[in-house]
Amino acid sequence: MAQPADHALAASVATETGDLLVKTRERLFAAGAGTWEVRDTGDFEAHRHIVERLSEALPADAILSEEGRDNLDRLTADRVWIVDPLDGTREYSEPGRSDWAVHVALVENGAPTAAAVALPAVGRTLCTEPGPSLPESHNGRPRLVVSRTRPPAAAVIVAQALDAELMTLGSAGAKAMAVVMGMADIYAHSGGQFEWDNCAPVAVARAAGLHASRCDGSELEYNFADPWLPDLLICRPEYADDALEALRQVIEGEA
Repeated sequence: MAQPADHALAASVATETGDLLVKTRERLFAAGAGTWEVRDTGDFEAHRHIVERLSEALPADAILSEEGRDNLDRLTADRVWIVDPLDGTREYSEPGRSDWAVHVALVENGAPTAAAVALPAVGRTLCTEPGPSLPESHNGRPRLVVSRTRPPAAAVIVAQALDAELMTLGSAGAKAMAVVMGMADIYAHSGGQFEWDNCAPVAVARAAGLHASRCDGSELEYNFADPWLPDLLICRPEYADDALEALRQVIEGEA
């Protein structure tokens, strides 16, 4: 099981990386850098910082990073850090946007046990210890957070079943943390993500008392040879049964 030092390390590394990314973006924008230079530089510098910090603090632990070469020795490791150094590169490269994140999670036996999600542009890091306090439910229709482009099928199904209103955000981490912070009630995604897209957000969401599962209600598991994850549901507990029922009906109808 994760120790207090693991939770603290996840939070500090995510926060430090976020601070680095904010300064890097400001410097590049000031220099007139183009979109791809901002994205690539942010990805590279954030990945390097995270790997250096984790390797220095815990050299025996394995690391799976979106931006790094995958070493499959992690499959037999007891402890694996799954990280997304810059979740939402598109939003990061657009001046003024704050819906991007840094994900740092420790996985043991397939389950995330310590994690942090930094929202650097708003100066906030949410972590597993102490877990976030879930705000009281708001009055009115449930709010379902979706991507800025076309909503995935899972979101459309849940929105119709629960008469939810849609709100748009960029990165997966920003969407999940919107539910944690009470700005949204449901985040349903289908069409696929990678483990680093939702590992840390799932851990933080659960620490806040939210429901988190696959769209069929099954467990989310991590550290597979193929890090692809087909779907995800994060929501306030009062919406979990209805959302899962709507999704299961569609899944069973397609079988």
